[in-house]
This record gives sequence, C-alpha cells and structure tokens, in this order.
Amino acid sequence: MKIRKAELSDSSELFALEQKLFLSKNYPLSRGSFCYHIKNNMLFVAEIDNIIAGYILVLIKRKNAKLYSIGVKEEFRGRKIAQKLLEFSIKKLSSIGFDSLLLEVRVDNEVAINLYKKIGFSIKKNLNEFYLDGCDAYLMEL
Repeated sequence: MKIRKAELSDSSELFALEQKLFLSKNYPLSRGSFCYHIKNNMLFVAEIDNIIAGYILVLIKRKNAKLYSIGVKEEFRGRKIAQKLLEFSIKKLSSIGFDSLLLEVRVDNEVAINLYKKIGFSIKKNLNEFYLDGCDAYLMEL
C-alpha cells in the first residue's frame, strides 16, 4: 500500500467512492469539493495496485486541524487502511506544528469511534442532532 497526496486527476474516483460510502444525511462531498480540498487542505489517498482504496481529508484553518472525512472501499476493509491513513496524517500534522486534531463522528458509528479511541482520541462533547437525520455526534480530540 502506498499513501500519497491526492491529485486533481483523482477527484472523479474520490467522488465515486464518496457516493458509495456516505448517504446525504452524512454530508457527502461533491466532485468540486474534492477539487477544492486537493488544492487547499490535506487530502491523502491510499493506493493498492494503482487503485484508490481509501482517502483521508484533514481541514487546515490557521492553527486548527480537523479530520473532516475518511473512507475506505468496502473490498479493502479489514486491512487497517483507515488506521494507516490516520497515523500518516497525524505525523504530517505534527511535522508542520499541529499538536491537536478534532473530528465529529456519529454516536452510532462504533467502528470509527473504536478506531479513534485506539489512536488516542477522546470524547470532548456530545453534539445534539448534528446530522440531518437527527443523530447526535461526538466531538473528539487527539
């Protein structure tokens, strides 16, 4: 597996993956949003045999870093790709002076919550009715 910075030529494949992974209630990214984030934020892809297996998007705003989205294709799950993308991004953030990372996660997404806790994130706050379907979210911080 290779992790690299996303390129504009990846935007269509990333958009297709996003549509498979996230329902509208989870605020999926548009193709244009991927193009914007490739240029302006930290967007890395994990490749296996030249196929994008997953991605991670970290928003950078002055002194704050926020994990906005992470996704892995279903056929590549179980290979710790999300964990490797997260650890890679945390190292990159650290190398440019960031010492914390925030994220929001659905309270019913136990797989993601367990991964974040394993990495060292802790729950800071419950965000009531954060998602369009009324589901709460946890604000977590590393």
